[in-house]
Amino acid sequence: MEVRFASSPNEVRGMDTQALRREFLIEGLFAKDEIKMVYSHIDRIIVGSAHPATKALKLSAGEELRAQYFLERREMGVINIGGPGKITVDGKVYELRHRDGMYLGRGSKDVVFDSQDYNNSAKFYLNSAPAHKEYPTVLVKPEDCENVELGSLEESNHRVICKYIQPGQAQSCQVVMGLTTLKPGSVWNTMPCHMHDRRMEVYIYFDLPENALVMHYMGQPHETRHIVMRNEQAVISPSWSIHAASGTRAYSFIWGMVGENQDYKDQDPVPMKDIM
Repeated sequence: MEVRFASSPNEVRGMDTQALRREFLIEGLFAKDEIKMVYSHIDRIIVGSAHPATKALKLSAGEELRAQYFLERREMGVINIGGPGKITVDGKVYELRHRDGMYLGRGSKDVVFDSQDYNNSAKFYLNSAPAHKEYPTVLVKPEDCENVELGSLEESNHRVICKYIQPGQAQSCQVVMGLTTLKPGSVWNTMPCHMHDRRMEVYIYFDLPENALVMHYMGQPHETRHIVMRNEQAVISPSWSIHAASGTRAYSFIWGMVGENQDYKDQDPVPMKDIM
């Protein structure tokens, strides 16, 4: 498990391209037959992936957590962006189609990720945070979720937001997750942009062909920076930073938040005139 520390706005102001990428970009996810994890000291989120390409993969705590098992003091959200898969939690099997999700509650001991067809293997994207109590483990299907359509083609930001893990749907202690899909012809997400000082956020961009890219914008509104993103790469957004992007074509991304509250509407809008 890779461990990363928090960075302040003053530090980020002086970072060059490579320093920004080292601090905030997460590359190398979905390595075949591996569970990859990045532990961030920003709200102690763990961002990771499990790609069972030829065999099942068992989740373990590792040395970094000092726990008997991974979810001893944590919870986890999962969304499958690959082929059909299955997650076994304490002996119970949950089948996940492409874009199905799961919430795994604190206290789940034995967790195994697997594919239903290794010729079309599953790709499980993971967000985990500390949890103060146990909530039920549940399978989340996008057709059962709250879906919100926002933006317009004229503003190049026509998109559908599917909310997987949120209060009243899949209950959690901290983790809030969802998936946003841009309509053809739209390239902007989260624009006009906002901040939420009560929560940090992580994006993973996918559904991008090899020759496409996304320009992810971060930083304080008056001191913005960008990171070039490619398919199935994730980026950490501190609570003091904006988080928005434009792509060379339409794409999808998963957003995950942890922190002070779970109120999706608790946002601090940034007027377009204030962005520099």
